[in-house]
Amino acid sequence: MHMTLLPEGWARPKGYANGVLVRGSETIFVGGQIGWNADCVFESTDFTAQLRQALLNVRAVLASAQAGPEHVARMTWYITDRQAYLDNLRAIGAAYREVMGKHFPAMSVIVVSALVEAQALVEIEVTAVK
Repeated sequence: MHMTLLPEGWARPKGYANGVLVRGSETIFVGGQIGWNADCVFESTDFTAQLRQALLNVRAVLASAQAGPEHVARMTWYITDRQAYLDNLRAIGAAYREVMGKHFPAMSVIVVSALVEAQALVEIEVTAVK
């Protein structure tokens, strides 16, 4: 069971939750997923396309544990280009909803100077409970 946490008097956030209370028996930790395909090949240098692929990779790992986006309690994005993120918010939101649905867990976006894979523009890690 997932319950979004909203402290009294706080405005409801858009696109994420401040916190999530989860009760379940299995916890799934998804290591950082980047925007390459199953063959470890980047098909695009576009920020939103890589983000979409990284989310698809997260879904694939969740599916291997018989879980889905609805089980995600926490999600952290590591991005290399803050401006690319800000310039593409509408497209990013559409890609997120297409892959993850309208489930908005506790989320953080952290800008980093680089990721281990030189072509990677985004890396996403997740904690899920089912």
